[in-house]
Amino acid sequence: MVVLHPLSDFIDGNAAVSHSSPSYYYEGRCPQTGERLKLPRTPTAEAIAKNLMQHLAHNDRYSHEGKMYGILLVELPNNEQRILKAFSGLLNGHSRLEGWVPPIPGRDNVALEEARTLAELEAIKQELITLKQLPQRQHYETLSREFEQQLQQMSDRHRDGKHQRQRKRQLLCETLTGEALTLALEQLDEESRRHGIERRQLKRQQNEGLQPLKQQVEAADARMRELKQQRKALSRQLQAQMHAAYSVTNFSGQSLSLQQLMPGGSMPTGTGDCCAPKLLHYAATQGLKPLAMAEFWWGKSSGDKVQGEFYGACVERCQPLMGFLLSGLKSKSLVPFDPPQPPLKKGGVNHTISLQNWSFTKEGVWGEVSLPIVYEDEWLIAVNKPAGLLSVPGRYRDCQDSVLSRLRHQLADGMAIMAVHRLDQDTSGILLLARNPQTYRQLSQQFQQRQVHKVYEAVLSGWVTTERGEITLPLWGNPENRPYQQVDEVRGKPSLTRFQVMAREGDYTRIEFIPLTGRTHQLRVHAADARGIGIPILGDRFYGCRAVASRLHLHARELRFEHPQSGQSLYLHTKTPF
Repeated sequence: MVVLHPLSDFIDGNAAVSHSSPSYYYEGRCPQTGERLKLPRTPTAEAIAKNLMQHLAHNDRYSHEGKMYGILLVELPNNEQRILKAFSGLLNGHSRLEGWVPPIPGRDNVALEEARTLAELEAIKQELITLKQLPQRQHYETLSREFEQQLQQMSDRHRDGKHQRQRKRQLLCETLTGEALTLALEQLDEESRRHGIERRQLKRQQNEGLQPLKQQVEAADARMRELKQQRKALSRQLQAQMHAAYSVTNFSGQSLSLQQLMPGGSMPTGTGDCCAPKLLHYAATQGLKPLAMAEFWWGKSSGDKVQGEFYGACVERCQPLMGFLLSGLKSKSLVPFDPPQPPLKKGGVNHTISLQNWSFTKEGVWGEVSLPIVYEDEWLIAVNKPAGLLSVPGRYRDCQDSVLSRLRHQLADGMAIMAVHRLDQDTSGILLLARNPQTYRQLSQQFQQRQVHKVYEAVLSGWVTTERGEITLPLWGNPENRPYQQVDEVRGKPSLTRFQVMAREGDYTRIEFIPLTGRTHQLRVHAADARGIGIPILGDRFYGCRAVASRLHLHARELRFEHPQSGQSLYLHTKTPF
């Protein structure tokens, strides 16, 4: 199978290959040396990729499904340059196609098991849908409403009768005496007893009518819980088998399975099937030197992916492998992973921790990002988290920079600090942390019991015509596309947000969100989904914003909760930075 393509297939063979002004770096830390290795996406690589896009546009086989494609510019031992191209996952159901880099070894070893498991998962999905749409479930709900209406009507009638009897008793006591009074009062008591019997009979009828349906619904719910556990176990089993079978090789000649690379890590389905690992693994095994790489999306849009646009290494699947895959490359621009840290400024409320930004910018320059302290005492600390910084460290080595790791590194009691809640990496605003386990438990309980009042401010990328409202949608995180959340009536968990328009500014709407639940990406989905507001937050490419923006325009502006030590209400507020 021919997979090495001459430059002339994509660009003018006489054109000079430029490595200046890269727009992005694929990068990772070498597990052995700790050095940060980089592979650029250069203008030349982008030009090659755009030529490939033109080829894809003229062939219908590539437009039926959306997926990532990639090219790798490599140098042969004789200094000639060639091009490799790859697609993520399967293309029209095939993992191997003429002219494309083959998959990383391992998938074929578990192909039968994968097909069997996927068939089982599909059967589970269909059974869950059937159980969710069980006719008895709708019948039970309809019958319950009818009985409740009957019971309410009876209660209203009985209440009116009780008031009439009370007036009659008062009148009889004023006008009758002796045996006549006793007989009249007994008649009123008999009427009261008949009402009680009537109520008990209706409740008995309700129980007899609903109980069989209730048992069937409860049995269906129990079966759904069982199926969900089976689905989770099957998915984990398949992932473990695939990750143990997949073996990747780096430029030092070292080969490790995905399971060895991320022991104990929760790797998403599809890890190892993306373009970047396939391209780098192939180049390493064939003795080819990578010069530049570019990945882009082609086909039907999905989530934040738009046809024809370039993307970097995906956070969940590719980035954790990048340091290992690039190991062995000789780079003239290695950058230390851990820059020196200045001492923490001491002080009270509203002071600032000035720290070096541990994340490496695309220009290759270390930037300084401040970490303002909104409130601080001996029990807790609240910071104004900047956009672009994680709340807590990620699972992988390249995702360790965060508010929590910085505070733990700088504060005397830092190792005891725990984040009570989290904000998305691209969201700015108030983040609350506890300084001891007891405070953490008390504050966490307030969040769990919805006793914490949270207010967010956002700018939406369009005009919102409704002044205020409430959004209730069941949200589910697809494990194959994390951290993307979607509305799912079967698997979703309930979420609730109240909103109010603050102002309309040009083509945009400034809005205030009050989340009553705390689901992942709740506000972003509630804004973007057509069943919510239907307009994504400005800068939220993940959920379909097409407008150009420097950041995600979402800020956690206010937080009100009960101080776990004093019991007094503590109100924290920050200025919205956009």
